Parts: sequence; structure tokens; C-alpha cells
Amino acid sequence: MTTSPNTTADARRAMVDLVFGSMAAQVVAACVKLGVPEALGQESRSADEVAAACGTPTRTTLRLLRAATALGLLSETEGAFSATPLGSLLRSDVPGSLHAFARVFTDPVMLRAWHRLDDGVRTGRTGFDEVFGTTFFDHLASEPDLSAAFNTAMSQGTHVVSGLLPDAYDFGRFGSVMDVGGGDGTLLAAVVRRHTGLRGVLFDSAEGSAGAGAVFDDAGVTERCTIAVGDFFTDVPAGAEAVLIKSVLHDWDDERATTILGHCRRALPDEGRLLVVEPVLPDTVDGTAPPVMYLSDLNMMVNLGGRERTRAEFEALLTGSGFTLTDVTPLPPSGFCLLEAVPR
Repeated sequence: MTTSPNTTADARRAMVDLVFGSMAAQVVAACVKLGVPEALGQESRSADEVAAACGTPTRTTLRLLRAATALGLLSETEGAFSATPLGSLLRSDVPGSLHAFARVFTDPVMLRAWHRLDDGVRTGRTGFDEVFGTTFFDHLASEPDLSAAFNTAMSQGTHVVSGLLPDAYDFGRFGSVMDVGGGDGTLLAAVVRRHTGLRGVLFDSAEGSAGAGAVFDDAGVTERCTIAVGDFFTDVPAGAEAVLIKSVLHDWDDERATTILGHCRRALPDEGRLLVVEPVLPDTVDGTAPPVMYLSDLNMMVNLGGRERTRAEFEALLTGSGFTLTDVTPLPPSGFCLLEAVPR
């Protein structure tokens, strides 16, 4: 994102960068789709070599490689290209990979409703539903490949938080924790692995939790983790002393988020704890939250009908669901916060 310009010339350059931003994202998308990061690996290769590996003409491949270089994804030395640390994140086989994340968030399914952002602002309606005639998650279920990539992207987006959360909160006080809507179990596995006296329950749909078994095996926590399949709009199973819920509430409007939280409240004992992990927007745009948080808010609006929330908005949501907000702990540098709430 650009910084505030100081002169008219700076302002013009900044505006051009913003307008061309969607094109830059498509350079990232093309590199991922064609397999450019894998073709380069850790080596330095010519355009001919990359083109041969990707099955593309050298002339057009060279133009893509140079654009990627200008954007900082690659470096060029004497006609040979290599991946920068930024570009290496697009490989699918490296720690901290954002390969699936880049694929999903540059996919036409994700972007088509953005072309109706102005209509969404005017009407308050969810653009995705208008474009596709169904909800985002129902459409996702009809595209298995995209659904699998989405689940992987969510896991990739959770890796930073999973390295921070286990030591940011005293999970050792509990005997059990349930991760509601926890996807492939990346976050739950990290918490349970760190706290050896803890048992975990992953609660999600069959599609969402499809990869959890392998994640638990890799983390060595299979014997202490179970998977419960269900729908958090219908019910949340009881029995855990703490409920963890990350990046779920922002998918939904206040009414549906209240439904989810109400089910969490009924599942918890009176002495239990609710632990919400989400970005928390400041009351005003004061520079403490990066621009991507506000873009995420709009993405929730156009694709899902949800929203990012301020502390006051979370507090109102929790109060209306039978909880009292007791603490908000930032989890830098992830951009997320941990909100602790107790049953009222």
C-alpha cells in the first residue's frame, strides 16, 4: 500500500499505483497458475528455461517475468531470474507458503462481486449472492477444487497466529478446548501440542474439517484431539471448558454471528471461557490497523455479508449473546487480537 503523498506528483503516482493494483494482483495469479515459482525453485533461470518448464512461449513468459521482477517477486541478473523472499512465498512447498492464499484471493469467483462494490454500498445487499444466485459457501461446496484451495488458504492464513496464540494465553488452566469452525485444525493442533495436559475438539463441517486428521497426525496430537462434524448455526456440542473461535464471526452479519455465539454460550459451563480470535478495528482510521484490514471488511461485505468489527461492536455482539468481554490482547505481528469473554 502507498503512503500519504507529499506533492502533486507523488499523489499522481500513488493514484496510478492504486488503480493498477488489481493488475498487479493478476501478475501474482498468473505466476501461481503457470507454476513460475516452482519452475524457479531456489535456482536462477533464464526465460527460456522457465518457459520450457511452464509450457509457455518464451516471448510472453519474459514479459511476465519482468513484470513480476518490477513488483518485487523476482530479481533479474544478466537475463536470469530468481525468486525473492517475497516471490518464494508463492511456492506451495515452502514453510509459510501463501500459494493457496494467493490463488483463492485472485480467483474470479472471489473477485466478481467486487465489481458491484458500489451497488453493495448503495443497497447493503451482498454482491456475491446477486452475481451467483447463491451464497459464497454454498457455491464453494459446488467447486471441490476451489473449496480445497480455500481450506488450504485459510490454514496458510492461520500459521502466524498458531505460532503466537499458544503462548499468549494460559490454556493450561483448562482440561479441554473446542475450536468452533476450526477448519483443518491448524490452530487447535498448535495449542494442544504446546499444552500437553489439554484435550482438543475440532468442530466444523465435513468439508471444512477434511484435512484435520493429517494435521493432527503431523503435530503428534491425534490421541488428544477429536473431530466433531456439524453446523454451528444449528448447535455446538457441549463438554469443553473453553471455546475457541477464529475468523468465523467476521464472515457473518450481527444476527447470524449472534446465533453462533448463542450456541457457544449454551455449550459452555458457567465457569467456561470464550476465546475469539479476529482483527479488531480502531474506532477511527488512525494508522494502527493496516489498509488490508479495511479491504477485508469490504471483502466480507461484498462476498459474505459479514464485517470486521471494532472493540465496541464486538462487546455489543458478545453482550447480546450472553457473554461479558473481559480482555482484548493484540497478537502482533499477525494483525489479530484475542478477545476473552465469560458467560453472563
